[in-house]
Amino acid sequence: MGIARVWLGLAVAITLGGTIATGCGGAPPQPKRGVVESDLGSWHFRRFQPVLDVEVWVENNKAEAYTASYVADLAEKKGHIEDKDVVNVFVTRYEKDDGVLRETVKLARRLAAEQGYQVEEDKVGGARALRINGHGESWVMWAAKKHVVKVGGRGRDNVPDSMVSSYADRYPSVLPGGVLEGPLPPGPDNPDPTKQKKDEKEPYDANNPKPDLDKYDPKKTKIPAKGSKSKDE
Repeated sequence: MGIARVWLGLAVAITLGGTIATGCGGAPPQPKRGVVESDLGSWHFRRFQPVLDVEVWVENNKAEAYTASYVADLAEKKGHIEDKDVVNVFVTRYEKDDGVLRETVKLARRLAAEQGYQVEEDKVGGARALRINGHGESWVMWAAKKHVVKVGGRGRDNVPDSMVSSYADRYPSVLPGGVLEGPLPPGPDNPDPTKQKKDEKEPYDANNPKPDLDKYDPKKTKIPAKGSKSKDE
């Protein structure tokens, strides 16, 4: 998809390894290198790789990306692995949260409008996410705080809920409902219009002037006496 096309062709390296991250109750911790480098249920971890290209680019927000490949247990036992037997996970980690949600939604809209993918909102593995299908690929993507997560692969017509759920536990979705049709979420280049800056003042209207309350001094204000005439009369 776009600059991330190289991500979709990752080979499956049949090499063992990885670390297991566990927590004491609650949600599992976020891995230091972004992705889970251990088996997830019936999906066996087989490869970790840092990624140079960042698919969801956010201006003035430094990011780094990581990927992991997992192979279906049944396919590995058969000794014959195809694209449909592999799930890839991409996690992009940002320096700050500003603009991450907005740019994720903008990318999803571009994929639908310009590149012919079918994009829809859905609840997958307990998380609100975006399903992206087309061109022989199937993905689930969502924005989390300071992260974007994408799960899926080529040669697939679906994404396992269990894989999405495993990552959604570590990276809870912040996607609101209606993001594909409603206004874009606020971001650095488009702040929330409902939150007017304190130092922002309305333009002067000669036909309807308003007092400057910041400079108003009731002690220096004289109210004309009843029946008095103004200088202009």
